[in-house]
Amino acid sequence: MAKIEMKTPLVEMDGDEMTRNLWAMIKKHLILPYIDLKSEYYDLGLEHRNETNDQVTVDSAMATKKYGVAVKCATITPNAARVKEYNLKEMWKSPNGTIRAILDGTVFRAPILVKGIEPNVRTWKKPITIARHAYGDVYRNTEMKIPGPGKVELVYTAADGHEERALVHNFDCAGVVQGQHNLVPSITSFADSCFTFALEKKQDLWFATKDTISKKYDHTFKDIFQERYDEKYKPLFEKAGITYFYTLIDDAVARVMKSEGGFIWACKNYDGDVMSDMLSSAFGSLAMMTSVLVSPQGYYEYEAAHGTVQRHYYKHLKGEPTSTNSVATIFAWTGALRKRGELDQIPELVDFANRLEKATIDTIESGKMTGDLAKITTLPNPTTLGSEEFILAIKDTLDREAE
Repeated sequence: MAKIEMKTPLVEMDGDEMTRNLWAMIKKHLILPYIDLKSEYYDLGLEHRNETNDQVTVDSAMATKKYGVAVKCATITPNAARVKEYNLKEMWKSPNGTIRAILDGTVFRAPILVKGIEPNVRTWKKPITIARHAYGDVYRNTEMKIPGPGKVELVYTAADGHEERALVHNFDCAGVVQGQHNLVPSITSFADSCFTFALEKKQDLWFATKDTISKKYDHTFKDIFQERYDEKYKPLFEKAGITYFYTLIDDAVARVMKSEGGFIWACKNYDGDVMSDMLSSAFGSLAMMTSVLVSPQGYYEYEAAHGTVQRHYYKHLKGEPTSTNSVATIFAWTGALRKRGELDQIPELVDFANRLEKATIDTIESGKMTGDLAKITTLPNPTTLGSEEFILAIKDTLDREAE
């Protein structure tokens, strides 16, 4: 069969550790045999980020603005141990945080449901989509260690030189302090993205912060959401038969655990990070969740919502067998290829993405899966496959279903 031709490149962001190995396997077995792949490649592996002083991360985000669609592998956000392990020049910031700050928008994450992998929460009957704000907060913070007694203040200096001050704390001992920020235009685009997505999916929208404690920062989020809803979206929601619901983040967690699912849960940046991992794990596995950043300017970045699977990578380095779940990374590729096909009007590319996703799910439902799923499946006598074996099994299903 002739390979599917692409018109416009997509931005390819390679990553770290075990997911970097999966990335190469997916391209080799599931992408390149079927598609004449056009991509602009950026190596976001930690060593190369260090070599370029993290400029490669900025370059990849700017390329996404140019081409409109990107697919990203999982990457390391270094801590002190990683700085030593990789001999880094400094503790580089989260590449996801850097990219999201440049692209803005909202990250939508939803579980990939398959028969035989039942949610741990018995009331959940439908998928729950996390809508995660993709700018600011702790991911763009400024931190300082306080060596001893002293005063810390927030200082705002207006363009005309006027100053406003707020006391953070009078320290009588050593401590730490952190400054966070966000932007009204970014919060507004977050709200608009969530309301628009809810209307497209015809699902209720929940939004949760901690405005009772954070009476200015979190309350600003709450106010902007309510203002946008009242100004523009309320009649559209009523016509669609869906609702917008605000509550505190702790109340939302309690409600979610007793719900049937089938709604969109909008969260601030860090809340969305934590809750999406909770949901993906509760629905089956961290590797069973889609993730896409959608910016108001029409940029799309697809990624796996999990980490670099460090433990499996160290096993791989020792020559030991691994059984690493590649589903989320496969779906990152299919999401990017589908969107590229939609934007460039290439129905064959859209169809291929759909068929590859179906082949992936059908492979699991036939009883062939990685070790994380084999431990929790309700299917009888599952076959546990190695990392590359699983990808090859998907390829076999894809080829058979195309006949």
